[in-house]
Amino acid sequence: MNNKTILFDINETVLDLSALKPGFTEVFGHESALPLWFSLLLHSSNVCIATKVSTNFAELSAAMLDSVAVRYGITLTDDLRAKLLAGFASLRPHADIKPALATLRSHGFRTVAFSNSSLTLIANQIKNAGLESCFDEIISVEETGSFKPDPAVYHFAAQKLAEPIASLRLVATHDWDTHGALSAGMQAAYIDRSGIPYHPFYRRPDIDASSMDQIVAAILQHSQGQ
Repeated sequence: MNNKTILFDINETVLDLSALKPGFTEVFGHESALPLWFSLLLHSSNVCIATKVSTNFAELSAAMLDSVAVRYGITLTDDLRAKLLAGFASLRPHADIKPALATLRSHGFRTVAFSNSSLTLIANQIKNAGLESCFDEIISVEETGSFKPDPAVYHFAAQKLAEPIASLRLVATHDWDTHGALSAGMQAAYIDRSGIPYHPFYRRPDIDASSMDQIVAAILQHSQGQ
């Protein structure tokens, strides 16, 4: 079986979200605003998955910004909301990303960007981060009307790539994402970017490291052993 296609989650895994924190803190007056927003976004997307609510990343992101604003007693203008969300398009990659992806590609691996964000946003993120030459393809879940970790979106990715789902591996820094991939029959690799313990009830991948070069080294080792 060909195991030479590797999918990469984008936000936090490939791109560094820390650049967004000053803007969120300035607008909401709390350093916890960014992680709160991300937590609410994850929670609401999973509710939408479970109850078949049709939405998309942009709509949900904006709605959760308004939810954060209510919690902090802030009224968001359209301009402020747009400014906060626009920051996602200009994130920089983590320092270990370019060399790691270059190593994979030099060994014949196909690299794929795979995100809950819209196709337009992912393409802009990759372009602005200087990663256009690092990915062979971009896949957004938006066509499915759902989000990761819905098993359907991992199967959707396999169909788009015309490969058996068991031959694919997802690299992500979110344990809910690696768990979702594994639950759908995909392989996975977890990169620990936060130091937060992996969820004890989630399926755990066979590759687990704290840097992308370590992840890539393990992927290459697995490939050579097949």
